[in-house]
Amino acid sequence: MTPPRPELVGHFGMAASTHYLATATAMSVLERGGNAFDAAAAGGFVLQVVEPHMNGPAGEVPMLLWDAAAGGAQVLCGQGVAPAAASVAKFRELGLELVPGTGPLAATVPGSFGAWTLLVERWGTWSLADVLDYAIGFCESGFPALPRIVDTIAEVSELFVKHWPTSAAVWLSGGAPPRAGGRLRNPALGRTYRRIVEEATRAGGSREAQLRAARDIWYRGWVAEEIGRFCADTHWLDTSGREHGGLLTADDMAGWEPTVEAPAVFDYAGRYQVLKTGVWGQGPAFGQQLALLDGLDLDAYGTPDYLHAVIESTKLAFADREAWYGDSAHPDTLALLLAPEYTAARRSLIGPEASLELRPGHLGDRAPRLPRFALSPVGEALAGVGALGMAGLGMTLPGAGEPTLASSAGVGEPVTGPDGRVNGDTCHLDVVDSAGNMVSATPSGGWLQSSPVLPELGFPLGTRGQMFAIEDGLPNSLRPGARPRTTLSPSMALRDGEPWMAFGTPGGDQQDQWSLHFFLAMVHGGLGPQAAIEAPAMHSGHFPSSFYPRASNPGQLTVESRFPPSVLTELRRRGHRIVESDPWSLGRLSAVLRESDHLVAAANPRGSQGYAAGR
Repeated sequence: MTPPRPELVGHFGMAASTHYLATATAMSVLERGGNAFDAAAAGGFVLQVVEPHMNGPAGEVPMLLWDAAAGGAQVLCGQGVAPAAASVAKFRELGLELVPGTGPLAATVPGSFGAWTLLVERWGTWSLADVLDYAIGFCESGFPALPRIVDTIAEVSELFVKHWPTSAAVWLSGGAPPRAGGRLRNPALGRTYRRIVEEATRAGGSREAQLRAARDIWYRGWVAEEIGRFCADTHWLDTSGREHGGLLTADDMAGWEPTVEAPAVFDYAGRYQVLKTGVWGQGPAFGQQLALLDGLDLDAYGTPDYLHAVIESTKLAFADREAWYGDSAHPDTLALLLAPEYTAARRSLIGPEASLELRPGHLGDRAPRLPRFALSPVGEALAGVGALGMAGLGMTLPGAGEPTLASSAGVGEPVTGPDGRVNGDTCHLDVVDSAGNMVSATPSGGWLQSSPVLPELGFPLGTRGQMFAIEDGLPNSLRPGARPRTTLSPSMALRDGEPWMAFGTPGGDQQDQWSLHFFLAMVHGGLGPQAAIEAPAMHSGHFPSSFYPRASNPGQLTVESRFPPSVLTELRRRGHRIVESDPWSLGRLSAVLRESDHLVAAANPRGSQGYAAGR
């Protein structure tokens, strides 16, 4: 295929993201002498402003980084934890079987600010003021209201007007959504960031000391105090159909710091190593899929045999995710999941027909245990959670069991219900500089449509707590201080032992499917990164969604209609339940690469929003 966008090649630096303004920001930082870490942070803060329906200041961000000077990779975890008051018993006391998908009750400690500032402090060269200058400028001067932001606000406008007036004050004008192409501003958020910069600068000291001072303001100062007060003193309608306050306190904020961890490493095809987060996130599902596929004949790229093998491997890997992944997982979990004998046994389950079962494996003498919602597909996942109470308030939830990403939403955007419920949403950013430093970051959470705005701060809290299981004894059980098993999954790959590529995509549960398909298209299909991004995409909805109300659709395979009809006919014959999406509707991938004598960048054309830049 001939890509409709060029593959960018240069030597100075490259950036790619889900929004052209974030890409332009990152490239501007490189041009002004910043390194990849400065550029990623500045671009990440801009994404909070210009894609507010996809991430926000109170969200989270895991990232992978390659430090060229040290010659190694690290995971920087900006995923916050559950409040001290959050427990299975507390939610049972509230009469809830699932954590609501919206509202402050689902809030975890917002980790994004801590992670971005630590990135600049430890690996960057810029000051806090310079890094935040771009985001503050967009808050104050405005940014274009792209159609998907307008659509999202329109979908939840009734909720804002009737129940979340602080959000209506920011995103509605006279009770109406903005017009596409108009200019949006968020002066309250601009004031928050400007005040942090001014106070951290007045604190004096080195560049690093000022970045630490900014984190203290956020987690142990007036930002934390305002978040604690908002959660304690206000109650808001959420997807349970009732009003709840939040459990997050200033003490929860004060006790958290971003962490730096070693990445999980997955060998493939004797030449590649893919780096991901640990089993506190879903990233190892990418590695498990690679392990299952390694040794199979995948060079028949794009054929029904190839696609069937990939799809069935996905089902097995994500079944293990449901049973074994989480912040409370046993320390030996990943080693056992990747053991050759375990992988061989799992691979033997791939038959000629599509499986309609959720089949996690046994780890030694430990039997898998699935959460209750994983045992009830589609609409049964709603039973007992009170979600249908929304109908009595004049708001109807979308039907359970619909594809996680409806074709009308497109390009990996969230499906947003009138109650603010979201499925599959986030942003992504990749940067590489001339020294060889690389960053792959997937910021998310704190969506404008999912929780009411804190009027003094200009942003809503995140709702990542919805990913916990309200049952004791599971790796992903809700407990105080635990990280939810996030879907956020940045990727980095080495080739022949050398850092090669940073890549990723939004899309919730689809992230480690679309990213895998992109990687395999390059390795087995011989495609360049731009062509691999633009190849027809697909994803499975076979396993439970990580998002409220946690529905699953056994055997369902959503595909872009650009796949050849003969291929889809054969997949249907094998038992795959095909749902055809619009021809350019799935995935928002971006990537940057280090080749032996040049740099490369590529970005998704779907939605005409993501872009790459470089020279």
